[in-house]
Amino acid sequence: MSNPVIDAFFLGRALAEVVGEKLEDAYTNALSELGKFDAEQRENLRAFIEEVQLRAQQSASSEYTTDSTSSQGTETSGDLQEMLDQLRAEIAELRAELKQYRN
Repeated sequence: MSNPVIDAFFLGRALAEVVGEKLEDAYTNALSELGKFDAEQRENLRAFIEEVQLRAQQSASSEYTTDSTSSQGTETSGDLQEMLDQLRAEIAELRAELKQYRN
C-alpha cells in the first residue's frame, strides 16, 4: 500500500538533502578556490616587491659606484646626505602606495 502523500514527503525530503549537499559542496569549493587565489596573489605581490627591491639595490649600488668613481672621491657628505634623504622619501612614498594597494 502506497500512500502518494507519504511518497511525496520522502521524495521532497530526499530532494532537500541532495540539494543541500550539492550547495554545501559548491560553497566549499568556491571558498577553497578563493583561498588559493588569495594565496597566489599574495605570493605574486611578495615576489614582485622582492624583485623591485633587488633592482633598486642594484641600481643604487651601480649608480653610487659610477658616481663615486667618476667624481673620484670628491663627493661631500652633504651630497651623500641628500641622496639618503631622497631614497628615504622614495621608500616612504612606495610604502604609502603599497599600503593603499593592500587596502
